[in-house]
Amino acid sequence: MPTFEHYNKSFLNGEWTEGKSERTGDILNPYDESVIATVKLATKEQLKEAFETAKRAQKEWARTSAEKRRDILTRAANYLKENKKDVQKTISRETGGTAVKAEVELGLTIGLLEQAAKYTGELYEVKKIEDPIEGKVNHVHRLPLGVVSSISPFNFPMNLSMRTVAPAIALGNAVVHKPDLQTGLTGGVILAKAFEEAGLPKGVFNMILTDLEEIGNEMLENPIPRLISFTGSTPVGKLIGRIAGENFKRVALELGGNNPFIVLSDADVDRAVDAAIFGKFIHQGQICMIINRLIIHKDLYEEFKQKFIERVKELPAGDPSDPKTVIGPLMNKNQLNKAVQIIEKAKQEGINVALEGKAEGNVLTPYVFSEVDNSSELAQTELFAPIASLIRAETDEEALQMANDTQYGLSSAIFTTDLDRGEKLALQIDSGMTHINDQTVNDSPVVPFGGNKQSGMGRFGYPWVIEEFTVTKWVSLQTEYRKFPF
Repeated sequence: MPTFEHYNKSFLNGEWTEGKSERTGDILNPYDESVIATVKLATKEQLKEAFETAKRAQKEWARTSAEKRRDILTRAANYLKENKKDVQKTISRETGGTAVKAEVELGLTIGLLEQAAKYTGELYEVKKIEDPIEGKVNHVHRLPLGVVSSISPFNFPMNLSMRTVAPAIALGNAVVHKPDLQTGLTGGVILAKAFEEAGLPKGVFNMILTDLEEIGNEMLENPIPRLISFTGSTPVGKLIGRIAGENFKRVALELGGNNPFIVLSDADVDRAVDAAIFGKFIHQGQICMIINRLIIHKDLYEEFKQKFIERVKELPAGDPSDPKTVIGPLMNKNQLNKAVQIIEKAKQEGINVALEGKAEGNVLTPYVFSEVDNSSELAQTELFAPIASLIRAETDEEALQMANDTQYGLSSAIFTTDLDRGEKLALQIDSGMTHINDQTVNDSPVVPFGGNKQSGMGRFGYPWVIEEFTVTKWVSLQTEYRKFPF
């Protein structure tokens, strides 16, 4: 059994702490719905105490040296490397992720820690600025923000948690972190264990296993955190934005996506199909950056459609513990039912089913719809499932117009043999990220990751993340006597 199953408690003030609620929550394996762990839920009062603990611990942590913070982050990364097999097994069992997904998620998480260790020295960095006032010297200091409230989702829980936690800790902040309870081990326990083994001082990282019924909006409304970092749905992001605005809190929001994959008239179809298969079906389509709409120029549409469907038919589906599996289970029965409802409604509306899938347990084999209208509900819905929508564009210009015709603006992709033209067109797509001759699911700790429109606010990745997790302060020194007008 994976080591982490035995740590079925919250991690508060450096201690594994049992929840005080009378309620419990089961963490299930999405594939067979077996119970991996049962958690006694933490209460709202325990959460309030966690924020108070973080506030106290942050003051001391902010005074630690860059070297100490760097060493702890490095040791946490090394812990994940040393426990690679157990970590990947837990990812697969708890998220329904395949071997590829587990490998990708662990690699991204380690990368975040290693990159964060490199910029610990940028805290308290002083920048000198000249001033027209005689004798005045301006210093701009970069200081820790304080306490961060972190909320992560179920799909890539370890990576999307560490994306907030690592830079926050690197830059002298403390964190109260709530993972989705469905993936409490991957999204919370593994992080807590890594930092415990790394020697992080008590109270700097607090991880709470609970649900909304217990805590309500306390992660958002508590007066202590200065920033709310959330990855999840746009409706919840809007709620967080309203509450944060009322309380003058910062937000880092990575929300929904309706990501277009554009195949221009001069594209290499075979390479485009290769990329589309991965970018549509990794982790069963349960990624905010996943390809949601495949928009193909009419001259290449039929060839792309034929080759794409033939490849989709070959994708092995089933048990994610089998290394050959590509399509594992959706996260839970509710996610499966949502996907089935989308499929049935599309059929009722007469949209052509080019490839019929089927549901077996929580595993949904791929569906491909063709001749989809870009304005249809199917095309305008974030699918979060192995459902592909093929859209025909009459011209390259129309393909770009279709790509922008959405409330979202997270990721996008363009396939073309003309890279210069591709980059010019990329700048016309209203999304935070566009990838030329690649698919939409790309991430790195050294790029500005984030979305436009209703896909979110803020940017992760170095150096942009520095601004998110610090405050700047201007200190002026008047070195010569200044004469005033009165």
